[in-house]
Amino acid sequence: MNFTLKLFAAGALTLALVPAAFTQNTDTKPAEPPASSSKPTEAPVSPSAARAAELFEANSVIKTYYLTSVTQQNDANEILIAMRNMLSPRVKVYLVASQNAIVLSATPEQQAIAQRIISDLDRPRKVYRLTFTLAESDSGKRVGIQHFSIIVVADQRTVLKQGDKIPVATGTYEAKNDTGTQTQFQYLDIGISVDATLSDSRDGLRLKSKIEQSSLGQPSLIAGVQEPVIRQTVLEGTSAIQLNKPLTLGGLDVQSTTRHVDIEVIAEPIS
Repeated sequence: MNFTLKLFAAGALTLALVPAAFTQNTDTKPAEPPASSSKPTEAPVSPSAARAAELFEANSVIKTYYLTSVTQQNDANEILIAMRNMLSPRVKVYLVASQNAIVLSATPEQQAIAQRIISDLDRPRKVYRLTFTLAESDSGKRVGIQHFSIIVVADQRTVLKQGDKIPVATGTYEAKNDTGTQTQFQYLDIGISVDATLSDSRDGLRLKSKIEQSSLGQPSLIAGVQEPVIRQTVLEGTSAIQLNKPLTLGGLDVQSTTRHVDIEVIAEPIS
């Protein structure tokens, strides 16, 4: 009986000690990390850099350069980018697209560099005359020939179209003002279309062209409606071309006929 009482007393002692230890641990608070500042640290500006910027501003002058040969804003943008990359970061340069001019605020030394850049890049593009010939034959016999001449500026797209616009019904709808059924139309270009871009480089001339010829065929009855049939001939590609020498772009047979069409082009310099 005495043994049993001793065990109980020991257990009571243990239970009494555990809550005290637990209470002591919970009262201890961990150290809080220092609060971080969200404000970015600004790098100090050295007095010499600030002084150099002040001198640059004090010696800067404003000049306006008018571009005389640039005809597209993309070309003016390329000149502007070249100036920003080549001049000092302190230079202020702006493009006034409406006046085809560049305004520059810089020192006389930087102005001289800018003037050389503009004189090297603002140059007139070469101009050429392209003459396309469509020669049509039937069973080996020449039955027709067409010439189309266009004036092109190097590296600029030029489009020529000749023909008619043919209305084609695309649907009907009921008008809200009680005027009856209205018909919607879409207009198709019928005739000849020439799309050309002539690029001038050190390797010679390169012509990117698309020649499209279309005509009306016999109408077809579809769902009780007479629909027009369009005959179409398209030649598209890129070719190397020499000045004053004819180049055959291609030839093709017209489907369901005995006709054949050869397409030829010649490039001549104008300026």
